[in-house]
Amino acid sequence: MSVFLMMCWEFFKTGLFAIGGGLATIPFLKEISVKYGWFSMDLLTTMIAVSESTPGPVGVNMSTYVGYTMFRIPGAIFATLSLVAPSLIIICCIAKALKTFKDSPVVQGIFSGIRPAVVGFIISAVISIFTMALLNTRAYEATGALTDLVKIPAVLLLFVLLGISYWKPKLHPIVIIGIAAAAGILFRF
Repeated sequence: MSVFLMMCWEFFKTGLFAIGGGLATIPFLKEISVKYGWFSMDLLTTMIAVSESTPGPVGVNMSTYVGYTMFRIPGAIFATLSLVAPSLIIICCIAKALKTFKDSPVVQGIFSGIRPAVVGFIISAVISIFTMALLNTRAYEATGALTDLVKIPAVLLLFVLLGISYWKPKLHPIVIIGIAAAAGILFRF
């Protein structure tokens, strides 16, 4: 199978099983990175930052970014379509049935079972983002020095931004994102 079709298939599977929104796609993207090597963990961190900073759903932004990185405009279009296709198909198929059976104990039980899985996906995504942004596990594995494990500039930026958020709670999130983006560009981390 060609790499282009494999990319579409992987995003279709991600769209099918990443229940709970864009952050739930991050564990799937991490697996794609490890399995195929189409992008590095550093690039995944960048994709997450760009996707969180731009308007629109995170999962869609991530698929568009990966598709564009791999195959430019056609890749962006088809990766995005592949991600949203399962949702569109499922919604169209079950919309009427859900209306009929929404009060069914079985349907309520299914949704009750899905909720913890969604929370688990989101927690996994938060841990992954935290680890990728603040820790340098490759450098630590190479040297074994604990000082190489922590990305000091990133941790300092985190505390500065937390301080700003604490002291200026009404500050618009775009300002925080702008400060973080400027610091990332300025200090190259």
